[in-house]
Amino acid sequence: MKPDTSQSAQGSSVKVRCCIVGGGPAGMMLGYLLGRAGIGVVVLEKHADFFRDFRGDTVHPSTLQVMDELGLIDDFLKLPHQRLQTMDGLFGGTHMRIADLRRLHTKYPFIAFMPQWDFLNFLREAGKRFASLQVMMNTEAVDLIRRGETIAGVRARTPDGAIDIEADLTIACDGRHSIVRERAGLAVEEIGAPMDVLWFRVGRRADETENLFARVEPGRMMVTFDRGDYWQCAYVIGKGQHDAVKARGLQALLDEVVRMAPILKIGVADVKSFDDIKLLTVAINRLSRWTRPGLLLIGDAAHAMSPIGGVGVNLAVQDAVATANLLADKLAHGCPSEDELDAVRRRREFPVKMTQAMQVVVQNHIISAALQGGDRPLKVPLVVRLVTALPWLQGIPARLLALGVRPEHVRSNPREHRSATS
Repeated sequence: MKPDTSQSAQGSSVKVRCCIVGGGPAGMMLGYLLGRAGIGVVVLEKHADFFRDFRGDTVHPSTLQVMDELGLIDDFLKLPHQRLQTMDGLFGGTHMRIADLRRLHTKYPFIAFMPQWDFLNFLREAGKRFASLQVMMNTEAVDLIRRGETIAGVRARTPDGAIDIEADLTIACDGRHSIVRERAGLAVEEIGAPMDVLWFRVGRRADETENLFARVEPGRMMVTFDRGDYWQCAYVIGKGQHDAVKARGLQALLDEVVRMAPILKIGVADVKSFDDIKLLTVAINRLSRWTRPGLLLIGDAAHAMSPIGGVGVNLAVQDAVATANLLADKLAHGCPSEDELDAVRRRREFPVKMTQAMQVVVQNHIISAALQGGDRPLKVPLVVRLVTALPWLQGIPARLLALGVRPEHVRSNPREHRSATS
């Protein structure tokens, strides 16, 4: 049964058990899980499609396991993707192996590189079989509906005009610049990051192969991903140095890119201007409070992650799974209490804090040191030397990267025929 829709002199309104704001990994996965559980749920996505200049496209084994538990993995892995099992790097010219996922005792010991829009479109198509799930594209949340101290839904803007989405529970999955978080007045604790990232594509010929993942030198760092017909490049710069890089000119940047990664020499011609290079402003932050009465925040809206390890997508999916596990049955009877909503934070805060702490360690001991530059050779950290020298240790960072801290498993039950309305 679809959510109830009505018209009034003030515009359209929808009444639904749960309104999810944001159609990213957290929002689409949670929408799928709640729809599967028979909960009346609307997912609002402000854009007409899922295509973005930058969206994380690493699907880790923890997410692949979730897809397997949902019975979706076979069709999912039919989508075009590349697989990464080892992570190798050059630190000051010294070859290092950082992680080996082949050492994991898991069903899917690889990271799948897949455009995020393909992942999100897949979830949207798979969710169409649930009558209780509706995805509203081109629908932007602009404010919250309040009844006293309780959040009772959102006001949204569509191409056809304004609409009120009245909901027992509103869940914000609208990213690190969350409008819901702003309207709810929730304060963000900034942890900080010393770098930003220049994100661009370089053409790749069929005969070009290289296993190197990261290149770290005094004053500079770059990561490259083999995406089949192109190289995805992430050139790391000091925080706030974007204007200085542009002032030196495009050719100076490209010359440095080719010097660090000679394999890009031919394909780098695809980068014709700074318009082909996107700036990713890196932030690490989190909320201490994830809830208000009638409201829950998860994913990047609750905790922005650094791109280190490419874990953001997978943390968001883990949040969604935990949310469905803890709240789906309760939502069948109305909005959970704020204490029941806060169970999601209590479940997910430890993995978030641990992951961010590990990212900060990498920032402080590798990235910051590299970005400082200078004439002295880059000293490879002792722990990296040990992991390279003792291959059995390579399974430890692989596990932390691939599965994370306390991975979630699908425990919410499918009840596709439950009433969709409150």
